[in-house]
Amino acid sequence: MSKTVASTITKVQSVAMVKFLALLGIATFVPMFVHLQWLTGPLVNAILIITVVVVGVREALLIALIPSSIALAYGLLPLPLAPMIPFIMISNAFLVWFFDVLRDRGYWLAVVVAALIKFVWLYAIVHLLMKSILAGSLFNSLAILMSWPQLVTALIGGVLAWIFLKWLKFV
Repeated sequence: MSKTVASTITKVQSVAMVKFLALLGIATFVPMFVHLQWLTGPLVNAILIITVVVVGVREALLIALIPSSIALAYGLLPLPLAPMIPFIMISNAFLVWFFDVLRDRGYWLAVVVAALIKFVWLYAIVHLLMKSILAGSLFNSLAILMSWPQLVTALIGGVLAWIFLKWLKFV
């Protein structure tokens, strides 16, 4: 009997690991090949939400750290914006965490609140910290990049995740 339980746990863990690695792979490769914020942002946000639902919040938090570094390395974020990477990672972690905390109250409430928190965090960081570090035109570009597009791409990511999760019968 204990052999059966042990083998079942191993099989469940293996399936979860394969799902995690697949989602991690997608989150890693999207920024490498898609160099447009309007495509990369929603896809990465969707992957983060899908990971919370399919694999778990801890795994999603790990994935939240990867895409912004890849985006910088592959040119989606210009090199002078490197100081923003830790703040973008934190914003992705906020999206994951607040979505997870609120999803029992409703998928759409969780998506909207998590997207708003991500947006407010990035907007505040840019206007409170980066304004003093970056020059005028670079700051203006960053201020636009880290404002309403972050909200829109997070919300679109929520819609894409919902479509995928609905197809998989998770929502």
